[in-house]
Amino acid sequence: MAAGQRSNTGAPGAANEGAGERSNDRGGRRGGERRDNRRQDAEKNAFLERVVTINRVSKVVKGGRRFSFTALVVVGDGDGTVGVGYGKAKEVPAAIAKGVEEAKKNFFRVPRIQGTIPHPVQGEAAAGVVFLRPAAPGTGVIAGGPVRAVLECAGIHDVLSKSLGSSNSINIVHATVAALRGLEEPAAVAARRGLPLEDVAPAALLRSQAAGRADAAAKVGA
Repeated sequence: MAAGQRSNTGAPGAANEGAGERSNDRGGRRGGERRDNRRQDAEKNAFLERVVTINRVSKVVKGGRRFSFTALVVVGDGDGTVGVGYGKAKEVPAAIAKGVEEAKKNFFRVPRIQGTIPHPVQGEAAAGVVFLRPAAPGTGVIAGGPVRAVLECAGIHDVLSKSLGSSNSINIVHATVAALRGLEEPAAVAARRGLPLEDVAPAALLRSQAAGRADAAAKVGA
């Protein structure tokens, strides 16, 4: 009887240990899922996302038509890095997610001086033509929807723009990207020409660049 009692009293303890292990496993899984979700939320908050346009497209097959959606997305960090992506899927959220992933793969740096571009530039893509011009501080982004999305995600706060070609949103966005890719730093131009920086860039531009560096140094020191 004593042996039987010992065996009976030991069984519930083993069961409780097993239940505790299972609960710990579940808690570990939930904790890992929460950490993954937090990482994803942090990545989303680190970038600005702008959906420029969503179109419904169809493909004619033997049984009829198959509908899907395309999304043109602009992603940037608001500090000189921007990219454009184009996603296609059967649902709108999936198309936007694909566009965001493609945009992150196409990131490039945009030269800036005090929140504006260093010099006038014109970009062309297909039938789209976009002209960008520097503006004084406080001017704002004078641009239409597609151009504004690209410039805001790139961290450009003062600029003048004009669309000279097609009104198609995709062409305008790619023309804006082409214009931003054509920008050059004054120092790079001076080095290529073999001239002093003062002979290449206007005095006002050099003063703005020096003021921007002083502000950045003050923020770092603070």
